Amino acid sequence: MEDKGETYYKSNEEETKWQSFKKMIWNSETKECLGRTGLSWFKITLFYIIFYACLAAFWTCMLVVFYQTLENDQPKWKLDASRIGSSPGLGFRPSPPEANIDSTLIWFNATRNETVEYWVSNLNETLHPYRLHSTGFNVQTCTKEQTASRERVCNFPLLEGKAEPCSLERQFGFPEGKPCILIKLNRIFDWIPEAYEEAPQELVPHLNEPFDKDRVYITCTGENSADKDNIGEVEYRPSQGIPFMYFPFTNQKGYMSPFVFAHFNHINRGVLVNVECRAWAKNINFDRGDRLGSVHFELLVD
Repeated sequence: MEDKGETYYKSNEEETKWQSFKKMIWNSETKECLGRTGLSWFKITLFYIIFYACLAAFWTCMLVVFYQTLENDQPKWKLDASRIGSSPGLGFRPSPPEANIDSTLIWFNATRNETVEYWVSNLNETLHPYRLHSTGFNVQTCTKEQTASRERVCNFPLLEGKAEPCSLERQFGFPEGKPCILIKLNRIFDWIPEAYEEAPQELVPHLNEPFDKDRVYITCTGENSADKDNIGEVEYRPSQGIPFMYFPFTNQKGYMSPFVFAHFNHINRGVLVNVECRAWAKNINFDRGDRLGSVHFELLVD
């Protein structure tokens, strides 16, 4: 018995690594592949086929049930019931380069074409969809009586011609050192602005036109005392207020967000100016700390 045991362990020690590997792949003595017989492989394969089929069926059923709670043309949760809320924020264009995605600085030298070109190009790209959607079966010229609806949108005409400082022909004022910055309200589904019966006292000093209660007014001011001294008088094109007729946004085809151009035609050069633009409507909340109802950027014109 001892001699047989010695022979058995000796044969295992003499087995090479390659032979052990081949034996693991296919053991001719036990008819096993990778440590399992054909029947064992069949059973485990069948188990996982059934397991993943049941998992896929369950996931598909849950997805179908979930989609039954949604609508194709509008969000399930809207206004106060949604995470976005019912008070729109503001955005500005042109946007800083993607390399400085966290930056809010608009800097250029009016005498150097290469520093102007990016901002003009970026602003022109923003306006390109407005030109594409200026006409269409559901595009109409709106008035106070004929406003945007769930089926139709209002045409938002762009400023054109060399006589207009905030036009492509004038490169939006950048080569002149008097840039036009596009200020727009962020879209909120089904949101309709509420009118002030009379202009708020804080708004009155910044109005460049007679107050119209059927408009969302935009004001751009210096954020601090020094900024207020350096920003100069700001003009607004085509008007300081966005007419209510462009609302609501209900995911209409071809809808383009209305905007206002803030024309900084008296800004002091060589000075960094912190700009705060704010929207005014009764149901637009304003909080400087949380940037509610406003947008901030810096403007440096050399």
